[in-house]
Amino acid sequence: MTQENQTARIVRVWRGSTTASRADDYEAYLYAEGLPDLKKYAVGVQMLRQDRSGESDFVVMSFWKDIPSMSNFAGSDPKKIRHLERDEEFLTVLPEAVEIFDVKASTLPAPLTLAYSAKAH
Repeated sequence: MTQENQTARIVRVWRGSTTASRADDYEAYLYAEGLPDLKKYAVGVQMLRQDRSGESDFVVMSFWKDIPSMSNFAGSDPKKIRHLERDEEFLTVLPEAVEIFDVKASTLPAPLTLAYSAKAH
């Protein structure tokens, strides 16, 4: 159930870290096993990576129309993480929750846009 024709108003942010030596493997695993299911439900998904000395950080941002549509993916608690089967093997610490943000302005192309409104200024 893709939401590609809908405007994103909510961003769900997951963060995790792995050792630098495992970063390439985790990136491939996250791309193959984590993103496809998320993309079925979200308006859009971005995966970010930052390499640091000895460790790599990952951020997955998923864009949603609203909290109820996010619950179709996440269940009754949209902040609850759906850990992947091998997360414990890769991640240095298992995250306990995601962050949820309201989109107030965006210059991303549709459907990830949210027009500036008088209320937002």
